[in-house]
Amino acid sequence: MTERDETEVQEEEPVVVRDRRKVDPESGDLRAPEDGEAVEVPAGELAGTEVGGSADEAGEAGEAGEAAADAQPDLAKQLEERTADLQRLQAEYANYRRRADKEREQLAASGKASLAGDLLPLLDDVERAAQHGDLTGAFKSVADKLVEALEKSGLEPFGAEGDEFDPSVHEAVQHDTSPEVSGPTVTTVLRRGYRFGDRVLRAALVAVTDHEPGDAPVDAGPADPGAPAPGDPVANAEALNAEAPIDPPVEGELPVDSDEQRN
Repeated sequence: MTERDETEVQEEEPVVVRDRRKVDPESGDLRAPEDGEAVEVPAGELAGTEVGGSADEAGEAGEAGEAAADAQPDLAKQLEERTADLQRLQAEYANYRRRADKEREQLAASGKASLAGDLLPLLDDVERAAQHGDLTGAFKSVADKLVEALEKSGLEPFGAEGDEFDPSVHEAVQHDTSPEVSGPTVTTVLRRGYRFGDRVLRAALVAVTDHEPGDAPVDAGPADPGAPAPGDPVANAEALNAEAPIDPPVEGELPVDSDEQRN
């Protein structure tokens, strides 16, 4: 076979072109080759078209780009809304944690206050024993540890002689008056009071002494301007002579008029 014959045979072989276009020219949809290989189509099917794509394909690609550009504001708006929702959820969770922590602290304080209130009669017995001198030895050591533990947990005693009377924390069972105090004052503590934090567990039983003003001088009334002074002897003598008769009666006779006597 000559070289000419070989050339003719080669020209008669079908020509295969690899179609690497991503847009289907018939449906206009995007297509992806399977297994990463290009789609092979006969050369006759590509007649009248260019390898780079037709004008219709370019227009469709432009429309797709415009649609993507229009979708960007919607995506940004959705992202902003989702971010706002996330921030709101975070704020609500933070508020929930604060409320839960506060409620837990309040429940713990309420439990401690209830236990301390149940132990108040025991503290009264310990205080009376100390007043009578019976709080000694191991009993005193245990009592001191009990009082220290309760005060460390938040228990606070109040009510002492000399305090100003406060009806919100003091309960008056005795009342007296005295000029030595300037106002209602606690003079005797019959039972000590206790508070736990801001909560008053028990009011103090006290005796109260109020101020008693001194005796005021008796008002003798305004003095007579014509009356003689107490220390003037001349004025006092003239007053006595004016009041006494000049000639006293003798043996039942009437006194002589002072004008006739002068004549």
